[in-house]
Amino acid sequence: MVIFDSVIKKKVDFEPIVPNEASIYVCGPTVYDDAHLGHARSAIAFDLLRRVLMALDYKVTFVKNFTDIDDKIIKKMHETNQSLEEITTHYIQRYKDEMHLLDVSDADIEPKATETIDEIVSFVDAMLKNKTAYRTSDSIYFDTSKDAKYLSLSHRSGEEDDLMARVEQNDEKKNQKDFALWKFSKANEPTYKAPFGDGRPGWHIECSAMIEKHIAHKGAYQIDIHAGGADLLFPHHENEASQTRCKSHQELAKYWMHNGFVTINGEKMSKSLGNSFFLKDALSVYDGEILRFYLLSTHYRANFNFSEEDLLQSKKRLDKIYRLKKRVFEATTCETEKEFKKNLLEALSDDLNISKALAVIDEMIAQVNDKLDKNPKDKELKSQANSNINFIFNVLGVGGKNPYMYFQIGVNEDEKKSIDELLNQRFEAKKSKNFALADELRDKLTQMGIAIMDTPNGTQWEKAN
Repeated sequence: MVIFDSVIKKKVDFEPIVPNEASIYVCGPTVYDDAHLGHARSAIAFDLLRRVLMALDYKVTFVKNFTDIDDKIIKKMHETNQSLEEITTHYIQRYKDEMHLLDVSDADIEPKATETIDEIVSFVDAMLKNKTAYRTSDSIYFDTSKDAKYLSLSHRSGEEDDLMARVEQNDEKKNQKDFALWKFSKANEPTYKAPFGDGRPGWHIECSAMIEKHIAHKGAYQIDIHAGGADLLFPHHENEASQTRCKSHQELAKYWMHNGFVTINGEKMSKSLGNSFFLKDALSVYDGEILRFYLLSTHYRANFNFSEEDLLQSKKRLDKIYRLKKRVFEATTCETEKEFKKNLLEALSDDLNISKALAVIDEMIAQVNDKLDKNPKDKELKSQANSNINFIFNVLGVGGKNPYMYFQIGVNEDEKKSIDELLNQRFEAKKSKNFALADELRDKLTQMGIAIMDTPNGTQWEKAN
């Protein structure tokens, strides 16, 4: 397995801390609002990483956190008069439900900031004692001057204007790059007990504490891979890595991976631009698997421009998998074809090279279709193809649906009832040899955008493209 390390900016061999095991931590959402396409892109990218490593026989421990105490959540509490728990429970469940529609598996461990308070307090206390943190009137700050490697992750200079714009300004700070580890209690805010002053955690501290609590190794590195969106490289990941170095005298992660931005019609997705595309809106129009395949089809490190035209083109490629699945659906399964499995995993082992992987799949589909055209009853070939499609589902998370149901996506329940009624009428017409009526009913279905196929297993229908 070769991966692109965001810190050294080149591909490197993946050599885990423990042979044949992989520990991965992915930054999850701050749960004050609905998930957007940026969340979906990151979740799908690293769900693919997890699936590929598992297919390569690694024992994977996958952790994704929920930030459930934060300035934005507190603002939402004041705006809605809801409790912190009401808001965060609602949005965590919404996030998980939407991820399931995208076939993103739950993480092995899903820690919350509010469930890690003891570890965060202990972490901050240790930093106060070793003098890498200091107190002001409103917070406890990390002293970035105590880390000689600060900014080595993002390769920025301390004078960059955009860097300073993303760090909270405070006249009491020793250095404007310093960041809050702990914020002392304010009126009408959630607060937690701590020996150095009651309050709540800052943003960056939670991930370091969660990693140390759940999956940290002894030695030079705590985990194998830390991943997240490119926008998290600075300040979030930079600050995580720095505070862990100063508290635990270890590097937080051996490898860092970041997925590219999502844009809509060329603009970076941002609420400040007013074009944030909520995932719930996308899922109300597009099936989750179609959306997953589209978001998956561009390499994870590349920036992704969302457009409906590109999505519909992507769907045609997914359709090909399901067209083949229809041809072999009744076949038994066997071992995945060795050459196909080898070629697909070789492609994905090259830093998740999805273009190469999809080309391998396209070639397999074309070859099987050609052979089935010559010998439609080749049971062994059908069994092999069916098994290959199952392997595609295991690794890419697509191709797992009943193929007949897949081609009915976009037809609502009332429309399905009308279609079934017309098909029953057509069946009775053919049974009574009233072929003129049967043809008339077929034409009516065609006008509705429904294609029908008479098969040995009865009449099947699908939504015409």
